[in-house]
Amino acid sequence: MIEQSNYSIEPWCLRETRLDCDLLAQSESLFSLSNGHIGWRGNLDEGDPHGLSGSYLNGVYENRPLPYAEAGYGYPVSDEVVINVTNGKLIRLLVDDEPFDVRYGELTAHERLLDFRAGVLHREVEWTSPSERKIRVTSTRLVSLVQRSVAAIHYEVEAIDQTVRLVVQSELVANETPPPSSGDPRVSAVLDSPWLSRSYSSDGTLAGLIHRTTYSKLRVAAAMDHVVEGPESTQVSAESFPDLGRVTITVTLEPGERLRLVKYVTYGWSAQRSKEALRDQVDAALTVARQTGWDGLLAEQREYLDDFWSRADVEIDGDEEIQQAVRFALFHVLQSSARSERRAIAAKGLTGTGYAGHAFWDSEAYVLAVLSYTVPEVVAHALEWRHDALPLALERAEQLGLKGAAFPWRTITGAECSAYWPAGTAAFHVGADVANAVIRYVHATGDVSFEDKYGHKLLVQTARLWRSLGHYDVHGGFRIDGVTGPDEYSAIADNNVYTNLMAQQNLRAAADIAERYPERSRQQAVDDDEIAAWREAADTMVIPFDDTLGVHAQSESFTNHQLWDFASTGPDKYPLLLHFPYFDLYRKQVVKQADLVLAMYLRNDAFSAEQKRANFDYYERLTVRDSSLSACIQAVMAAEVGYLALAYDYLAEAALMDLGDLEHNTADGLHVASLAGTWIALVAGFGGLRERKDSLGFSPRLPEGITRLAFGVVFRGRRLRVETTPAATTYRLIEGDALELFHFNESITLSTKEPVVCLRSADETSTSPATVPSQPAGRAPVHREPTAARNLEAST
Repeated sequence: MIEQSNYSIEPWCLRETRLDCDLLAQSESLFSLSNGHIGWRGNLDEGDPHGLSGSYLNGVYENRPLPYAEAGYGYPVSDEVVINVTNGKLIRLLVDDEPFDVRYGELTAHERLLDFRAGVLHREVEWTSPSERKIRVTSTRLVSLVQRSVAAIHYEVEAIDQTVRLVVQSELVANETPPPSSGDPRVSAVLDSPWLSRSYSSDGTLAGLIHRTTYSKLRVAAAMDHVVEGPESTQVSAESFPDLGRVTITVTLEPGERLRLVKYVTYGWSAQRSKEALRDQVDAALTVARQTGWDGLLAEQREYLDDFWSRADVEIDGDEEIQQAVRFALFHVLQSSARSERRAIAAKGLTGTGYAGHAFWDSEAYVLAVLSYTVPEVVAHALEWRHDALPLALERAEQLGLKGAAFPWRTITGAECSAYWPAGTAAFHVGADVANAVIRYVHATGDVSFEDKYGHKLLVQTARLWRSLGHYDVHGGFRIDGVTGPDEYSAIADNNVYTNLMAQQNLRAAADIAERYPERSRQQAVDDDEIAAWREAADTMVIPFDDTLGVHAQSESFTNHQLWDFASTGPDKYPLLLHFPYFDLYRKQVVKQADLVLAMYLRNDAFSAEQKRANFDYYERLTVRDSSLSACIQAVMAAEVGYLALAYDYLAEAALMDLGDLEHNTADGLHVASLAGTWIALVAGFGGLRERKDSLGFSPRLPEGITRLAFGVVFRGRRLRVETTPAATTYRLIEGDALELFHFNESITLSTKEPVVCLRSADETSTSPATVPSQPAGRAPVHREPTAARNLEAST
């Protein structure tokens, strides 16, 4: 676990006040910089010590075979694994021949600061070498959100009280030694030495390397250039080898003198272009970066983030730790996606090798949900990646004997990479999650061009899958049998409610879009009979309900299963998947993550208020939250049904998932969906944001401990600001045409002329139900006391 005393609580940054070498891997994830194309883990500049050295390019992977003890038809034959690309972060320093290493000599000061507004990682160190030479090192690292292929480092060394002879080695390094592999299936198997050298060069202050993977046949080029400022005696030389490019700077500094270095690094990759074309690409990007200059890169970064925060910022009064956490979360969600541009948004973003760098359905269900209302143009690119991957999804469906598109459970390129078919192949809900993201994006933006060009085909091909996968029973109900819903502890189930309701939405949306775009439909061979079949399947969809218990069964007969023995399951047995066979989990009532509860959020229209309360109460007792995807959704629905204190507890769990390393795997990368879930818990939970036909609705409710919540929403070219307190909610239209919104069920019209203030009614301020549902033994979220109570507890 990460000691919170290592980090100060500040509203606009994450500041590390004490270096703990035992927690380097976790801090490297927290301090990662990315733009969705390039990812740099927050390793120390000098490279050693490190937990997991990481430099990544979105879409760069290596293949590895998937061995099976018993082969089966339709099993994926190979996996795609994210790999460490050329490391351009390294700046090694020798002080009178002694390497600067925080493990030796005396580290008298060390601070790192991730600045959410400037978009940089800043570090300041004071170190005394074993031979008593004192220096100060400051560095600022940036991965450009504006210039997609560019990263840069500003590095300074100052002699404090004696003359020192310095050697600075700025490097590009390929095929770094990976860490030992882990037995946790959530952690990737990192491949040894995946790169074959194809070219290397150096000249003056420049160096470049080009490599190719052995199996995936991808080429990657990396180049670096430098601007060096120091005393007249400063000397610079460059050299290169197959896996190393190095620029060496030698200088003697008198006390108070500084050596200043700006390092520009550029990357490019391709499966098709020649090494010469890649070389020219990174060289051109390097030229633009140098022309922009360090100050120019900083100014571009700040301008980009100022615009982002003006749209997306969430303000909280009453809980400083959650305030910091939500901005940390939004910053990393943006970093994971800003320049991904028709590439996947991985579960760990570009912050580590967890989950082998794969993207899952939570990109569409969680991450794109946030981006649709903050940075919608990024969502279009992400969904265009799914559109580009349609040929593989169509091929996969055909292989499975189905029509339409079967999107993969986990992937980098769009090919299925899951070797475990009950969780992989059977999780057909991924198609409905993609469709839901299309529906949400079009609703949020009104982007009819995207709807026509991309959305139409995505909705049609996913609808065809459902019509092919399901069948009618003797009662005329449309059934979808033998599937795995979001809850991975309940595989190969009949009529999973989440899957069926999301498929129902998918079918209706496909029928609507097919009728709106008849020419595009003719191109896709959609006729009136197929549209009618989609509507009929949607209208007759089987949605299991247990009349005896008065709740929806998560899937057919689920509520008849034996209850898991929670009382006999000790805290050391979680997560259950690492301690019990799936066979036992599948036949018991135990829920890994929000499933039916997620359906109540995403298909809010399909449940009555009474059903929501009953369902939430029932499944709260069964949900163990062995997934980071669960807490934020439980927060949303707990808030809606009136359990505000419990919702607050779940908000804190989602928000602190990585800052507190609650799942003990932050070391291999951040949980991007849980980070997105922090926004979801606040805006959809306590802000009550829900989509309404051609509009938005809000039902704000605040827990004790949060005295004010304000957040921005982008909707159809407009910028809104919603501010809620225990007394009133204020709606402001910052930019755009007048808009009708809903405050609870009251229609209000916003214009830029003046805000609309809705006073809190007695119904809206009603207290939580007297009886709050319990959780499985030992799995209740940590109770979140209001700030005043936490401060009192800390002082005593």
